[in-house]
Amino acid sequence: MFHVKLPGHDAIARQADEHLVTHRVKLPRKVVERPTRQVVKRLVMALLVLVVTALIVYVDRDGYIDNSDGPVDLLDAFYYATVTLSTTGYGDITPVSDGARLTNIFAITPLRVLFLIILVGTTLEVLTERTREEWRLNRWRDTLRDHTVVIGFGTKGRSAIQTVCATGLKKEQVVVVDPSTKAVEAATAEGYAGIVGDATRSDVLKRAEVHKARQIIIAPQRDDTSVLVTLTARQLNRGAKIVAAVREEENAPLLKQSGADAVITSASAAGRLLGLSVLSPAAGMVMEDLIQQGSGLDLVERPVVKAEVGKRPRQTDDLVVSVVRGHRVLGYDDPSIGTLQLTDRLITIVRATPGAHVAPDIRPMPRA
Repeated sequence: MFHVKLPGHDAIARQADEHLVTHRVKLPRKVVERPTRQVVKRLVMALLVLVVTALIVYVDRDGYIDNSDGPVDLLDAFYYATVTLSTTGYGDITPVSDGARLTNIFAITPLRVLFLIILVGTTLEVLTERTREEWRLNRWRDTLRDHTVVIGFGTKGRSAIQTVCATGLKKEQVVVVDPSTKAVEAATAEGYAGIVGDATRSDVLKRAEVHKARQIIIAPQRDDTSVLVTLTARQLNRGAKIVAAVREEENAPLLKQSGADAVITSASAAGRLLGLSVLSPAAGMVMEDLIQQGSGLDLVERPVVKAEVGKRPRQTDDLVVSVVRGHRVLGYDDPSIGTLQLTDRLITIVRATPGAHVAPDIRPMPRA
């Protein structure tokens, strides 16, 4: 009977604390100015409007009268500008000439409006930002189709995203789900949409539009979490391709029973690579080269071209390691292959081109 190995109490407590975070959708956003810098800019603009208004009043000071001491000086001009722009209006200094009154109508009044806009600009910006964010979120949900959902933005999840994006998958088509706010913020900083929450909950996966996803990559820190997420994801989406990672090899069959199409055992894969490197350092270097995406050698899956139909795997120009026929993966030397068919797909070893995207019909093989 299969079972899942559970971590210690400390690890459970840490994850429980992280799961207390309210799940929400975070979309990538453009870099904006710091709040302190925005406040300083608003203050400078407000002071500039105040100075301009005071200078306008002072230039036409003969058209104003101060009910307390008669003539209007520079201090009175700044005082009048302050009480006028703030709409306080004590009435002790008033325009009396036609020119001063026209100046108040066509110059000082627009400056007053501008001054008030600057003062309430923060509130207006918050309301505008909320409306814009809500519109972006609704548009994102409406347009999201056949995307990739990645559960866990740790080392495994991040590497998996880099691999699938190497095929030309746009960052807008990737949604990250992680209980850690910092992890989701890191994902959105790299251009991916993120959900803060526990992926074992169906409402969190629904926020990631899992029911419309084409493929789901499950790479949390714990094997029991992988099982629960796989069960929930498969229940919400029967047709998506689900690839899950586990630490212990004995938990892999349970993942497949839960609905995973492929299971990658990280601990045993790393152990085999360590053992291979001890027995044959050169072979270990080759395997490590194959695992690293975009450098040295790469494993890719591609369709059979017409010129290769009727040939044997060893007769092709590429180094073929396996042939995918239907739902079977056959070794290059499997006698049941016979000759290649047009519907076959080849798993080949090719020379990687750094910085280049893989063609859409060529798929990098999943990495352990």
